Amino acid sequence: MRVLASVDLTAIERNVALLAAKASSARLCAVVKGNAYGHGDREVAAAAARGGAEWLAVSTAVEAQSLRSAGLELPILVMGALTDDELELALAANADVVAWTDYFISRLAALGGGRAHIKLDTGMGRLGTRNPALATQLVERAAADPQIDLVGLMTHFATADELDDQFFGEQLARFTAWADVASEKSPGLIRHAANSAALLRDPASHFDLVRPGVACYGLDPFGLDPTDRELVPAMRLESYVACVERSEPGDSNGYGRSFIAAEPTSIGTIPIGYADGWPRAFSNSVEVLIGGKRFPVVGNISMDNMTVDLGGDGGGVEVGAKATLIGDDGADRVLAEELARGGSTINYEIVASISDRVPRKYSDQTEGPR
Repeated sequence: MRVLASVDLTAIERNVALLAAKASSARLCAVVKGNAYGHGDREVAAAAARGGAEWLAVSTAVEAQSLRSAGLELPILVMGALTDDELELALAANADVVAWTDYFISRLAALGGGRAHIKLDTGMGRLGTRNPALATQLVERAAADPQIDLVGLMTHFATADELDDQFFGEQLARFTAWADVASEKSPGLIRHAANSAALLRDPASHFDLVRPGVACYGLDPFGLDPTDRELVPAMRLESYVACVERSEPGDSNGYGRSFIAAEPTSIGTIPIGYADGWPRAFSNSVEVLIGGKRFPVVGNISMDNMTVDLGGDGGGVEVGAKATLIGDDGADRVLAEELARGGSTINYEIVASISDRVPRKYSDQTEGPR
C-alpha cells in the first residue's frame, strides 16, 4: 500500500483508562474532534468508552451527528461555535451545546430547548464571554427557562502545557471563583476545565469532569516523550521506497532545488506528500526509518512525494523497502513529538493533519486488524 496509518485501539483504551485513574473522582470526557485527531472518530470513541470515558466531546455538529449515526450513546458535548442551522443539527443528534450569549440562549429556547453548558473565557481569548457577570446572568436565565436543561459550567486553559507558566494558575483561580458563585445559584452543575495537560499537571483543575484529547492518543501534551507518562502512542504511519537513484555532485531533488548533492549519494523517493498530511515544513528537517536506520528527508516535500538521502553506499535500501514515518522500527522510533520539533509545530497537528487519502487500519487485542 502506498501509505497506511495503523491505529492501535487497545493503546487508546489503555490511555483513557490511565487518564481516568489520574482524574480521581472526576468523570472523563474523551475529546474526539477532528476525526479523533486523525485517528478515526467512531473507532476511537468506542475504544475510549471501553477505557472508561463517560462523555465524548467534539467541535462541530456534523461530528456529533457522525458519532450518533455510529450508535454511540454516551453524552456528546459540541464545544465549538454553531450557526443556527448547525445548532438544529446538534440538537437533532441529542448533543449538549455551549452558550456564552443571550442570542444563543434565545435561539436554543426557540428551537424547543436542549442541554447547555455556559462558558466563561478566563483567558484563552476565543469562544466564551470574558464577563463573569454576564456568564452568571446566562446561568440564571438558562436555569429559569423550562425549555433548557442547564448541565454545566466550563472554560479552557491557554497555557496548561507550559509547565513554568503562571497564567494557568490565574485562569484556574478565575474559573474557580466564578464557578463557585454560579454553582450556588444553580446547584448540581458539572464544572469542567481540564484538557490533557491540566489533567496531568494539577488535580485542582479536575473539578467534576476532565476533557483530555491529545493524551488519549498516546501523545504527550507537553511535547516530551509520552512513555515517560506511561502513555502509548496509538498511530503508526508507513509508506515504502518507490524509487532509488544515484545523485552526483550538483544534482538536486524536488521543487526549488533546496537540496543539491555535495558528493555522490543515493536518493530514495517515498510516495507521500502534503496531500496526505505530510507537511512541506518537514522538508530538510526530519528523518524516517528504513530497515531500522535513520535517513534524513532532503529536498522540498511536494503534494505526493518526498525524497530521503540514503548515503553514498545506499544504506542497504532497495526499492520496496518499508519506510516508517511515525512509529518504531527495530530499536529506534520516530515520535510525533520529534516530528513536531522538526516542523516547528505541535504533536496535535502531526496526527490531525493525516488526510482522508491515507487509509486507516484498526487493530486491538480482542478483534485483531480490521
